[in-house]
Amino acid sequence: MAKNAPPPGTGDIFPEEINSWLYLEQAARKVFSLYGFGEIRTPIFEFTEVFQRGLGNETEVVQKEMYTFEDRGGRSLTLRPEGTAGVMRALSGTEAMNGVETRVFYMGPMFRGERPAAGRRRQFHQVGVENAGKVSPGLDAECIAMLLHFLEEAGITGSNLMLNTRGVPEDRKDAENALREHFAPHIDQMCEDCRTRLQRNVWRILDCKQECCQKFIDAAPDAASLFGQDSRDYFNRVCDILTAQNVPFRVEPRLVRGLDYYVHTVFELTHPALGGQNAIAGGGRYQLLTPGSTKPIQGVGFAAGMERLLIVRDALNVQAPPVATPKVFLLSLGERAMAYQEVLAAKLRHQGISCFLEYEAKSMKSQMRTADRIKAEYVLILGDNELDRGIGQLKDMKDGSQKEVNLDSIESCFQ
Repeated sequence: MAKNAPPPGTGDIFPEEINSWLYLEQAARKVFSLYGFGEIRTPIFEFTEVFQRGLGNETEVVQKEMYTFEDRGGRSLTLRPEGTAGVMRALSGTEAMNGVETRVFYMGPMFRGERPAAGRRRQFHQVGVENAGKVSPGLDAECIAMLLHFLEEAGITGSNLMLNTRGVPEDRKDAENALREHFAPHIDQMCEDCRTRLQRNVWRILDCKQECCQKFIDAAPDAASLFGQDSRDYFNRVCDILTAQNVPFRVEPRLVRGLDYYVHTVFELTHPALGGQNAIAGGGRYQLLTPGSTKPIQGVGFAAGMERLLIVRDALNVQAPPVATPKVFLLSLGERAMAYQEVLAAKLRHQGISCFLEYEAKSMKSQMRTADRIKAEYVLILGDNELDRGIGQLKDMKDGSQKEVNLDSIESCFQ
């Protein structure tokens, strides 16, 4: 590993890459605001209980993947492995707990101790939304439609949408018993994780990606067919709304998502450009307990992995806006000229005109090389002779033309 390399599973994002990230963020802010969502920012670490209660102690995220530590007061803290639990902790002190609809979105880094892979890092970035407070099939369908709208705005086409229902907790006993009865005779042929899941969280078997488990998962009963009529009606209504809006989807009975807080609708988007690990976004409806509360907060939302979205954009050859370059390079020949250019640079920048100047005494040739390297649009050449005459030499770097300009009105050349 190179000495300047960051820790495994993390990465540096350099200026030449950042425009692609900004493109995604701007698309999110634009689209989500059309649906009435406002941005929320929560801490990158929370009390560990926020995730234990919210995600469920038996989830693999809580069991295996969280970065947990103690602060100086001996309190257990965890770097956030996902966004929903922290956002719901924040909203639990608002009217969302009393059924008042609250729409928020977030973006930022998350942390999981997973094995690094393409599009999957230990520090990764998500953009996500939460619509808390109310329960409605229409809100679930709108959330899914907004996700697709966001991807369209970000230039991502060709994704595949899968839907399923998790029902409600009251529905699940018969379904869990049917799944255990199905998997138990074959469990010795399945992976070690699934052997543990059989008793602790049988639903997670359906989410297993190990090849040795697939034939048993494919033959599993459709758990949703064992849910109550109300749950099936709820899901059918979500599907009807999406169909009316010409949103293509496939009902996938094996889709459960990996967290215990999901109820009713769950969904996932995949894209073939990612290969085997092809999920780019997912979410669903949930009910989640926050520390100190006995009543769960209701919501629906999704999260999309920004690293994965960028991989897909690159595969689709979607171009981000070009990196901004300085409008003008201020080339100084002599101490008087440099002193003048320093004052001029401050004046131009306050007027919204980007500029760059060399603070070391260098030759004209050397400074022109710098102007070319940073792709400046213009070079303002200034020496003692130009200062005495109150003019400068303005060179257009696109066509190489050069002209004299009045220093008193130099700003007008860049408007």
